[in-house]
Amino acid sequence: MAGSETTAPGASPALSEVNNDDESRMLLHFLQYQRDSVLKIVDGLPEEAWQTPVVPSGWTVAGMVWHLGGAEHHWFQDVTTGVRHELAGDEEGGEYDPYAAFICDLPSADIIADYREVCRRSDEVLSVTPLSQAPRGSHNDPEVEVPNVRWIVLHMIEETAAHSGHLEIARELLDGKTRLGGR
Repeated sequence: MAGSETTAPGASPALSEVNNDDESRMLLHFLQYQRDSVLKIVDGLPEEAWQTPVVPSGWTVAGMVWHLGGAEHHWFQDVTTGVRHELAGDEEGGEYDPYAAFICDLPSADIIADYREVCRRSDEVLSVTPLSQAPRGSHNDPEVEVPNVRWIVLHMIEETAAHSGHLEIARELLDGKTRLGGR
């Protein structure tokens, strides 16, 4: 996993003949842009800051990036393909609790490598799966209707963008650095 890279900044990851229409290219580009923003925001953050909560809810930068990798894995591997695989480190975290603070004790290099790897695997799925296709798996919440993979891509753009903003705020509170995400 170490050394894995997501697609170069600005490049769309999952382009193939399957998703080569204008809308798919645009959506996949925005997904990659948000992923790249996350990595830019945390780049160079001192190791001790990764485990420092800066808001009353207690989440950490490490936990937030770990959560984003878990969301990528859940939506693109589990829900899109219908094949469930355990993520490395899941045995430590136990059952997912949406109300618990996102925390993770792994070193930042491991978290970044895992995030890059799960994004790479997501891109592999998207390179062979039309965005118009219905997902083969199901989401944990029966009240959430997931009509197609396009919905999943839009949801992950939303999820990654929201947490990218959280990470920008955390970075400013931790070391004063701002405007790192490329916006």
